[in-house]
Amino acid sequence: MDGEALPAETGVGRVALTVGDLDETVEFYESVVGLAAHETDGERAVLGDGETPLLELIEDRSAPERARSAAGLFHTAFRVPSRAALGDALERLDDRWELSGASDHLVSEALYCRDPEGNGVEIYRDRPRSTWGETPDGGVQMATEPLDADAVRRAATDADAVPAGTDVGHVHLEVTGLDAARAFYADALGLSVRASDGCALFLAAGGYHHHVGVNVWNGRSEPASGRGLDWVELRVPTESAVDAARDRLDRAGYAVEGTADGIRVPDPDGIDIRLASR
Repeated sequence: MDGEALPAETGVGRVALTVGDLDETVEFYESVVGLAAHETDGERAVLGDGETPLLELIEDRSAPERARSAAGLFHTAFRVPSRAALGDALERLDDRWELSGASDHLVSEALYCRDPEGNGVEIYRDRPRSTWGETPDGGVQMATEPLDADAVRRAATDADAVPAGTDVGHVHLEVTGLDAARAFYADALGLSVRASDGCALFLAAGGYHHHVGVNVWNGRSEPASGRGLDWVELRVPTESAVDAARDRLDRAGYAVEGTADGIRVPDPDGIDIRLASR
């Protein structure tokens, strides 16, 4: 739908959240989501699939709650590699937490909940790309239909942890305006718009259904602030891809800073986006 500039191998790396209670939040992501703790130091924890870091939690008890009007995180979406792993996640949610939603999106099957701090969490598995439908304008066909939860439960293996190969498949953000978000994420950063419903955009590289979702469903009207999303990392295959993105962002007038392994830039709502090479 839009011209694609980021390489097809682009994906989400890590997501960082600022939280008020580190221990309680770590417990949730370990026991319910099924992540493994890679590092903990009292004020920071890194969790992942046992091999790759996916989530950083930073404790700041003085940080205020995110205002109801503030932009920020809608959900972090952890992608598991099989329906069996999704079934295991559903069993953990049934036994230890509260499921807030479950949907069949045609391209994927998804479970939804909120962590102890109120941050949205999705756990999903993709259907094979060969089964994805295409819209007349070249986008991907997605929908929100009831999930066959019984079939997902039947696939469960009673595993307490996510398998190796689990990653952050996408992040979904609440923004204050779609035009500004599109100008940043598509025109400058270089993702393609894969679907739009008038109140949300789904953007990706490499023909994926979405690496970044943005929506205005809840009428957020102020920049991101308070606890919740700290930063989102996108990973690209080469340093030259980082440099090319930096050039586009610079030309578009965004405030880009260099980091040890790439760049960082606030989106139009002050959400910190980082780009790094693998």
